[in-house]
Parts: sequence; C-alpha cells; structure tokens
Amino acid sequence: MDGAPRHVLLLHGLWMPGMSMGWMARRLQREGFVTSVFAYPGAMAGPRLVLPALARRLAGVEAVVAHSLGGLLTLEALRQGDFPKLRRVVCLGSPLCGSGAAQGLRTHRATGWALGRAAPLLREGCPPWDGSAQVGMVAGTRAIGFGRWFARFEGPSDGTVAVAETRLPGLVDHCSVDASHSGLLFSEAAARQVAHFLREGHFA
Repeated sequence: MDGAPRHVLLLHGLWMPGMSMGWMARRLQREGFVTSVFAYPGAMAGPRLVLPALARRLAGVEAVVAHSLGGLLTLEALRQGDFPKLRRVVCLGSPLCGSGAAQGLRTHRATGWALGRAAPLLREGCPPWDGSAQVGMVAGTRAIGFGRWFARFEGPSDGTVAVAETRLPGLVDHCSVDASHSGLLFSEAAARQVAHFLREGHFA
C-alpha cells in the first residue's frame, strides 16, 4: 500500500441504495483499503442538492469508486471544486459521454419520470476530463438490463450503458469485464481491476 491511496469513498448509482456498495467495500477492505460509502437520494435530489454534500465528503478521501450515476456526480464535483488529496477515481459503468437509455426514457410517457432531477446529467454526460485526479473506467459487456428496451446500442454494452458511452476523453485507462450493469458491483474481475487501479494508476 506504500504510495497508494488508502481512504476510498464509494458511490452508488441512480436507483441503488448505499448498501449496494457493500460487497465492493468489503472486497477493497480485504485489499487493505479503508472504505466509506456516500449514500444519496439519486433521482429525487439531483446534482444541485447532492453535489455540496458530496464535496464535503470528497475533501477527506484520497480515492473514489463510483457506480453509474455516481461517476458522473464525482467528476462534476471535482470539476467544480479543488480536492488536492484526491488522486484516483474508478468509475463502474458510468455513462460519462451521456446515456442513450436516458435519452430513450425521456420519450416514454410511462417511464420519463424515473430519472428525476438527475436526468439532464445522465443524458448529457460530462465534458472531457482534464482534472488532476487520475480517472479509470471499468465497463461491463454482459448485455442484460433494462436499457436494451430504451436504446439501440452500437457495439457491446452492459445492458444499460454502452461501452462507447463510457469512453470519455481524458481517462487514464479503460477496461471491460464480463458483467452486467448491476453485476459490476459484485464482479470479482471488476474488483481486481479496481484495486489494481487504486494502487498503480492503471488497470492490470
């Protein structure tokens, strides 16, 4: 662990509770990391309310592991603030380039409400990354998920997010594993890659 970030903050995705990051947290603890979870009301609160609370938590950590919407929120918080201690961020299936499924949901009257106040960020994604923190992405390639019903993915996807939607310019590294969108949270292969990036600044 010499030289590697030690305190890692974990963020969940849009419709997931904080406890959904429990398996990944325990897995990283076995690797020697100290973990904590930032739980937030994803769809109902939206970035305007979540980002100030997230910024307060980011000030005390050295690394972040964030699933789905959590990755977009993390990069947006880092873009707006100054966090010199925070060195590395690993995103899990985050549609940093914008979500086709989110765009598709917008056109369905019965489901358009589901993204709540997080909808604009999910649809538009983040600007190319040019911050000081090293950011890596673990994408899933097992196409099992609701997103298939609302978007026509070009190329591999995790069933909710296309791999192409995770390839934001400015990432230090990118890898893919055989997991669905929610399966990334319980994937041994994903966990190994996360731990490797946190230590080395690149994937195995």
